[in-house]
Amino acid sequence: MPSHGSLTKAGKVRNATPKIPPKPKKNLSPRRRNKRNYKRRIVVPTALGTGPTTAGTVMPARS
Repeated sequence: MPSHGSLTKAGKVRNATPKIPPKPKKNLSPRRRNKRNYKRRIVVPTALGTGPTTAGTVMPARS
């Protein structure tokens, strides 16, 4: 099976890079998370009907 490059050189760069410990993740409080999801799902999606395959369709208004 052909390979791109010599297999003796595989993994040299990854093993040579220094290991950096991951940053601790801080979870959002439920109130902030819900507000962010609301903005993403309801407030912002006015540009959903602007892709190359939508042919000028407009998103229906929410009532």
